[in-house]
Amino acid sequence: MNKELQQYIETEILPRYDHFDKAHRRTHADLVIRQSMELAERLGVDEDMAYTIAAYHDTGLCEGRDKHHIVSACILRTDQHLREWFNEEQIEIMAEAVEDHRASANRPPRTIYGRIVAEADRYIDAEDIIRRTIQFGIDHYPTLSRQEHYLRMVEHLREKYGREGYLRLWFPESPNMARLEELRKIIDNEPQLKLWFERLWNNV
Repeated sequence: MNKELQQYIETEILPRYDHFDKAHRRTHADLVIRQSMELAERLGVDEDMAYTIAAYHDTGLCEGRDKHHIVSACILRTDQHLREWFNEEQIEIMAEAVEDHRASANRPPRTIYGRIVAEADRYIDAEDIIRRTIQFGIDHYPTLSRQEHYLRMVEHLREKYGREGYLRLWFPESPNMARLEELRKIIDNEPQLKLWFERLWNNV
């Protein structure tokens, strides 16, 4: 890792996550970075690029969620400081990877870097996913009742992580595959899912 690049990102880019909703704070960015670096090392690709992509992947949330992947890519493309460490071709590859990370994208990532950040952004842990879904609902829909938050959570989990959901994983050997099956078993068992909600709701 280039230490100057790392210092720049840690001081100028990662603090931006402190102002996002609870489901997309610095802890989420750190997790995506950590998993991206593990995948980059295993796959033998440029670790500085993988690190940078992960750091910028959700910065576009400053302009809302709907087009955050596009805005994030724009932030990366227009950051002149990155040209101290990367050429224009590398910057474009990184920007495309950021654009491609979104789980609801209707096409596969264009490069190995896009697949890395997409996979890293999909850390599958049942408790973390259910908690973050509740947190997102509380932050963005504060007028909903407790029961309405539960129904919104169920709808989101089924739409994204369910057996017919839109989430795609890109590395068959990834531990995410087994963890996704564990989450799906919880989603399929509504009484169990309700217990998870009640427990985590009281701790959010």
